[in-house]
Amino acid sequence: MDNHAHRPNLIALPESDQQPLSIRAKALVFADPASAAVLRFIEQIGPSAAPALILGETGTGKELVARHIHHVSRRKGAFIAVNCGAINPQLAEAELFGHEAGAFTGAQGRRAGYFEDAHEGTVFLDEIGDLAAPLQSKLLRVLQEGEVTRVGATRARRVDVRVVAATNVDLERAVIAGNFRMDLLYRINLASVRLPPLRERPQDIVLLAEHFRSRYCAQLKRAQPMFSEDAVQALLAYPWPGNIRELENVIHLALLVSSGNLIRAEHLKFSEALAANAAPDQPAPTLPQDDIRAGVRRLFRSPGESLLRDVEELIVKEAFEHCRFSQVRAAALLGVTRNTMRTLLARYGLLNDPRPEALYEEPPV
Repeated sequence: MDNHAHRPNLIALPESDQQPLSIRAKALVFADPASAAVLRFIEQIGPSAAPALILGETGTGKELVARHIHHVSRRKGAFIAVNCGAINPQLAEAELFGHEAGAFTGAQGRRAGYFEDAHEGTVFLDEIGDLAAPLQSKLLRVLQEGEVTRVGATRARRVDVRVVAATNVDLERAVIAGNFRMDLLYRINLASVRLPPLRERPQDIVLLAEHFRSRYCAQLKRAQPMFSEDAVQALLAYPWPGNIRELENVIHLALLVSSGNLIRAEHLKFSEALAANAAPDQPAPTLPQDDIRAGVRRLFRSPGESLLRDVEELIVKEAFEHCRFSQVRAAALLGVTRNTMRTLLARYGLLNDPRPEALYEEPPV
């Protein structure tokens, strides 16, 4: 079944001299309405220099999208991809921002970092949530000031770099947990691109399968087999927990184990255990304390003149109302004595509640 071939929504990406693209990264498919909406948004923000944050599960093609943003921007400089999770923590600053000769043991000569290499181009920071806290501060300064200082140098260097970051974790939760800077999140998240997982863009699956089939057949120097009807149905029914990366592997193996001019369903080796048991990159359920913590942090940005008193009053009022204006129950709920509860109620004028009967006649707890 090749009725999807040669549609205009297969977008070729240029090869990179610095980083040759894999078969997976040579093209993007935007046939499904969900991915077509992503493409429209990318091409709206692409020509600007605005930083962008790409959100998506592992294997959804975040680097491909970053490369397309760079391509659409027409920036003259290079596209430099950096995996923040794989970079050596001891050498990370030197790798990103460069170093002078003798700046540390083993630094025998001066070297420009990734940001200088990408001058007038784009730096793609993959898995930015793994960036260490000291580097987050330095990255924030680079984004704010537009300059880098090499390790061991005393003079900053101007750089014109667009930053595109990506993550498969919830950075807002990381901020609440104290693992990621809030100001850095605001700086990199001017334009947020959510890349849907493959299971949410079913109309892309067969097109991608045909793309990988074509590329690997050229590599294997064999004629392209067709996909049988049952193979197409199997491709569409599988939930693809590994997303595009898994699809590429499945098609590659199918070409190796099949013979003749037809790929059948039995040639497609799926990971049924992973599909049944894994929910890739799904954030853990939010705890009530996390929601409260996020709200308190928002209050910190405009605290007023009596923040602690305001929060205490809110808790006392809500507890009292939740317990139907019973002092005994409200005290038990908050873990204080009834005398303490009565003091708090008096402090905030709640002993004059228009429904006073519960204040004086306490039902048993």
